[in-house]
Amino acid sequence: MRNAAFAIFIVALLTIIGAWIFQFAGYDPCPLCLMQRWPYYAAIPLAALTWYLVDGKPEIARWGLALLGLIWIGSGIFGVFHSGVEWGWWKGPSTCGGSLSGDTLLPELTNDPVVTCEEAALRIFGLSLAGWNAVISFALAGLAWSGFRKAS
Repeated sequence: MRNAAFAIFIVALLTIIGAWIFQFAGYDPCPLCLMQRWPYYAAIPLAALTWYLVDGKPEIARWGLALLGLIWIGSGIFGVFHSGVEWGWWKGPSTCGGSLSGDTLLPELTNDPVVTCEEAALRIFGLSLAGWNAVISFALAGLAWSGFRKAS
């Protein structure tokens, strides 16, 4: 359990730091990209707490791993959804701007850049960052469930 919780903490922390680095480098996130960060913001402190509790309260730590597994499954599904929007397999939510519809004649006139969810800003080895989020999330879910099962 200790190794699983620590690995989840480190991988999640490095992943979110990587997302911030890409944003700092000029790859502005779309609304779905920002929402994909929420599981990381929840899971990083939960993984640290789970890691801390392994020795003193192993049963609570075990259920922390189960919760982490659920968080990462949800994150992976959301990453697949966002990837599908980028590939044009289905439509994203209306908050994913970037295109004009028939009922709007002008885009919103703000200083904020228009970032659409329908276009991947970057692909690495054929996968967008949303696709990589799905891969990483499902791997972390497997790690969490493995630690949960081994603790029983």
